[in-house]
Amino acid sequence: MITDIANLSITMKQENLSQEVGTELTKKTIDTSKDDAQALIKMMELSVNPNVGIKLDVKA
Repeated sequence: MITDIANLSITMKQENLSQEVGTELTKKTIDTSKDDAQALIKMMELSVNPNVGIKLDVKA
């Protein structure tokens, strides 16, 4: 009976650790995705040139 309780305790701790690792990994993935999205937005803002496409100079 004591070994059953000890085994149950070990199993529960392992499951808890596994869940914590999964949660931290998910948080890190979300943070990385947010950083990537912000970098993409910044690149798009920098790529805009307001002077392009306004006038067309034609000489014949």
